[in-house]
Amino acid sequence: MELENIVANTVYLKAREGGTDSNKGKSKKWKKILQFPHISHCLFLKNQIDFRYSYIVDQQPIGRLLFRQFCQEVCPQYHTHNVFLDSVEQYEVESDENRNEQARSLFDKHLETNAPEPVEVISSEIIEQCRERLTSGCRELFTHCSDVVKTFLAGEPFDAFKASMYCNRYLQWKWLERQPVTYKTFRMYRVLGKGGFGEVCACQVRATGKMYACKKLEKKRIKKRKGEAMVLREKQILQKINSKFVVSLAYAYETKDALCLVLTIMNGGDLKFHIYNMGGDPGFDIPRARFYAAEVLCGLEHLHYQGLVYMDCKPENILLDDAGHVRISDLGLAAEIPEGEMVQGRVGTAGYMAPEVIDNGVYAFSPDWFSFGCLIYEMIEGQAPFRGRKEKVKREEVDRRAKEDQEKYSNKFTEEAKSLCKQLLKKSHKVRLGCHSGRHGAREVKQHEFFKCLNWKRIEAGMWEPPFVPDPHAVYAKDVLDIEQFSTSKVST
Repeated sequence: MELENIVANTVYLKAREGGTDSNKGKSKKWKKILQFPHISHCLFLKNQIDFRYSYIVDQQPIGRLLFRQFCQEVCPQYHTHNVFLDSVEQYEVESDENRNEQARSLFDKHLETNAPEPVEVISSEIIEQCRERLTSGCRELFTHCSDVVKTFLAGEPFDAFKASMYCNRYLQWKWLERQPVTYKTFRMYRVLGKGGFGEVCACQVRATGKMYACKKLEKKRIKKRKGEAMVLREKQILQKINSKFVVSLAYAYETKDALCLVLTIMNGGDLKFHIYNMGGDPGFDIPRARFYAAEVLCGLEHLHYQGLVYMDCKPENILLDDAGHVRISDLGLAAEIPEGEMVQGRVGTAGYMAPEVIDNGVYAFSPDWFSFGCLIYEMIEGQAPFRGRKEKVKREEVDRRAKEDQEKYSNKFTEEAKSLCKQLLKKSHKVRLGCHSGRHGAREVKQHEFFKCLNWKRIEAGMWEPPFVPDPHAVYAKDVLDIEQFSTSKVST
C-alpha cells in the first residue's frame, strides 16, 4: 500500500512540476494537435457564437487579449482607452491609504485639461464631477467614466476589430475549442477523491501540459441511483459559471463506462483535510477562517446572482489552489431558481442542511446561508456545530439537532465571529442573515462586523495574500488506498 501511494504521488508531482523537460508535459505531437485551420473553415462560427463586446472582451480571456492587441497595434487612440480601463481597475483595488494619490495620478494622466494620454469620449460634466470628488477616496469614483469608455469601445472600435485579422484568429481559437475531446486528449494520474457517482483524478492535457481534475461519473451508478437529471444539471450549471471563486468546467466528454467533467484542478486539497489532518488541534485561527469565509462568500454571491442555490456548502467542497486561494466545487446538488420563485426538496448533506430543507419546505437561497454558517463554525471550532468529530450518530438525530438545538461556542470564537455564526444559523430563514435580499443576500453578510476590516475589491480581484500557501512538493489528499470507496453523505428526495 505504501509503495503504491509513493509511486502515485511521485508521478503526479512530476506531472505538476513539468519535470525537467522544457515542454512541461506537452506531447511530441502538440503542434499538430493545436494547428489552426484556414480561416475559411471558421467563418461560419460568426453566426453561431455570441459576438457582443460584453462577451468576447469582458468574458473571454483570448478575446480580451486579441482585442487589446488590435487596439495597441492598429489604433493607439483605442489603446489609450484600454490603458485607462486598466488604471481604473487598479484604482478600485488600491489600498485605502494610497487611493487618493492614485486618483490624482489617474486624473492628471487621462482626464485633466491637456492630459498626456487623454480619454476624449468622456463628457466635461462627468469629468468635473470626478474632479469635485477627487479626494473622497471613493472606490466607485471612476465607475461612470469606465462605463462611458466601455460603451465607446463596444461601438466603432469593436466593429473594426470584427473586420480584422485579430478577429479571424479569435474564430480559429473557437474552432479549435470545438474539436472532439476524448480520453486520448488526457493523461490520467492518481485518484484525489471519490464521490457518490465515481472518482476524481488528476489529469493532464497532452497538447498543452496543463493540469486539471477529471470527475468521472460512472454510468452504472448514475443509472442505479437515477441521477441522470442531476448529472446533466451539474454540467449545464458549470457551463454558466465564470468566477475565480468557483471551479470552472474546461472540457466534457464520455467513455463507454463514464461521463467525464474536466475541471479546474485545486492542488492544495480541501478544507476538511486542512481542518483535521494538518497537525495540532483541529480548526483555524480567526484570520485564516475569515480569509476562507470571505472567498467562499464571493463564490456564493456569484452563484446566487446567476440564480443558483448551491445546497452543499461544507469543508469537503471548498478547495485550495496552488497559491492558497479557495474555490467552491461540486455543484451536483445546485438548483436554478427563476426570479421571484421558490424550490422544494430535501437535498444536501446531513449536519449542514437548513431546517427548512430538512422539513421539505419551500425555499430560495436561504439554505446556503445556514450551511455557510456551519462552515465558518467548523473552521473555527474544529468540529461541525451539530455533530462531533467521528461521533457515531444517526442522521435523524443530526437533523433534530440542526432544527432544535442551540450550537455551543468555545473561547476560540471572538464576539464578532460568534455573532456572525449565530445570525447565519438562525433556525428560521425569516430572521437569518442574508435571507432578506433575494439574489443579493451576500451584500447583507459582507456588511457584518466580522468582515468590516476587509477591502472587498481587493478580495474579488484575488489580491488578498492567503494566510497559508500549499507546499508545491506535497499532495494534500489521503493515501490512494485510504480514500473512501464512495461518498454516502448526500441525500436527495
